[in-house]
Order: sequence, then C-alpha cells, then structure tokens
Amino acid sequence: MRFFTTPGTCSLACHIALYESGAKFTAEIVDLRAKTLSDGADFRAINPKGAVPALEIEPGEVLTEGVAIMQYVADSVGGAGIAPAAGTLDRARMQEAMNYIAGELHKSGFGPMFRPGLTDEARQAQRAVTETKLAWLEDTLSDGRAYLVSSGYTLADGYLFTISGWSQKFGIDLAHFPNITALRARVAARPAVQAAMRAEGMI
Repeated sequence: MRFFTTPGTCSLACHIALYESGAKFTAEIVDLRAKTLSDGADFRAINPKGAVPALEIEPGEVLTEGVAIMQYVADSVGGAGIAPAAGTLDRARMQEAMNYIAGELHKSGFGPMFRPGLTDEARQAQRAVTETKLAWLEDTLSDGRAYLVSSGYTLADGYLFTISGWSQKFGIDLAHFPNITALRARVAARPAVQAAMRAEGMI
C-alpha cells in the first residue's frame, strides 16, 4: 500500500493507524499547495480531490477520507486491535466519537481558522466555537476512562490526538481540558504514534 500524507495535517491520524496495525506500506509526502509528490508528479492523478490523506491499496484502487481509511486499515489488517468488532456497541461508540471529531471538531471547529484573511474578531469567535467542541469530548472522559471508548484505545483516540494538536497554533489552551491533555499524553507515548510522528518529521 502507498500512503499519501502531509506533515501537520489530519493525515497523521491515518499514519498512526497504519503503524498501529502493522500494515506493510510506504509513505509519500504531498506538497498540498502545489498538489505534487516529491518527484514532481501531479498528486491529483492519484486523488482528484487534491487532499490528504489518500491510501492506494493497489494500483488504481485509492481510498480517501480519513475516517474511511482508518477503519479500512483496522478491519483489513489482521490483529490490528485498534477498533472494536463490527456490530458491537463499542464499535458504534468509536464511530460516534470519530464522526464528532471529523464533523464538529475538525471541520466546524478548527477548519475555519485555517482560512487566510480571517479577522482577529472572527478568529476569536471561532476559538470559542472550537472550545465548545472540545468541551463535549472533555465531558466524555470525565468518568475516569483512559480513552474515548471505555474498552480501551481505538482509532478515535489517535484522531483526537491529531486534531487537538492544532490547539496551540490557534491560541487554545488545553490546560482547560485536563482529561484531553491526559489522553494526549497516553497516546503520545504509544510506539506507533512515535513512529508516525518521526516519519513526518514532527519529533
């Protein structure tokens, strides 16, 4: 498999999942502004959306969208142990958390703050919106659980680790979210997370 990623983006969550699963893959860095690979090839020939992440499962078979990629990896690589079994409540809880992170925290929360030309007033208002999204996740962890799903670490935790990592960039103090901060520390200590971050030049 070939995995296409850009450091500092949401694709880190998929990179983490690939390392967690033990899948055999190669990673290629995409220049998102130029839409090119390191050899100058047009990335849009692989993913016409021009966005990361993308996973080429085999020549001509490309899967896009992070939530889909992460679950495909978990389900297709034997012994991955990073997603509860299909049809269980824990699997639905993981999907619930991932969809919330994707739609509310990622796209509706942090997403608008990446737009160029955003005024200081608009950025401040968007920070407040994002903090309300984080607050729901903080509440989810308030019962003392170590991870978003009570049964243990799942894909949702790697995704939250990735997206919440943008907080400092946009002036959000995660000290106000101690449960998320503690989860981030647990996730950061995982060998697969360390490997993915090293591969993307983040540590």
